[in-house]
Amino acid sequence: MILQKNLFYIFALFIAFIGLKAPTAMATEEPSFQVIKKLEPFEIRHYQAQLIAEVTVEGTLSEASNKGFRLVADYIFGNNQKQSNESEKIAMTAPVVIEEQSEKIAMTAPVVVEQTASQSDKRQWVLYFIMPSSYRMATLPKPKNSQVQIKELKAKKVALITFSGWVDDEKLKLRTEELQAWMKQENLIPVGPAQLARYNPPWTLPWWRRNEVMIPVQ
Repeated sequence: MILQKNLFYIFALFIAFIGLKAPTAMATEEPSFQVIKKLEPFEIRHYQAQLIAEVTVEGTLSEASNKGFRLVADYIFGNNQKQSNESEKIAMTAPVVIEEQSEKIAMTAPVVVEQTASQSDKRQWVLYFIMPSSYRMATLPKPKNSQVQIKELKAKKVALITFSGWVDDEKLKLRTEELQAWMKQENLIPVGPAQLARYNPPWTLPWWRRNEVMIPVQ
């Protein structure tokens, strides 16, 4: 039932099926990083600059995930334009990242993202895909949909916690609290909101699923 109603999951399942049919040719790219410190399930990483395609959407976490994923997937599937006026399909990457928009700092709130609790049904989110490393700003096709924005994220250091299973608001809250407590122990200062990164298609068994909550730090 969830797979039938959730477009995000349906699309991810399709990608997974293609990947199973051709694991070498269709391997999903993930951004490279340097591990600074690792004490499972916690980690500190350094990421280089990244090109992303992002959208801003409203709703609950589930609604925003569906809306945002659909819009960015439409862009990488060909609703774009190169300088030659042709369109181009862009390879899917992992993870899909979503964060809630607010004026608060993530460390001050025991939730996975900065929350505007007074209007939970009108929460605003940013969802983005990381573009394949073969692209540069000049070579990446331009979105035809103005809701999709191409941006470059600066190099950053993040603290994160990795966990398995299905993700819901309760689990996001719990894992973020755990990460924040560890960051305090390590004297890490947050410099941005928490982000939820999801790596797996829905057919993956809960104990094999990979999720991360990440918070950028000084």
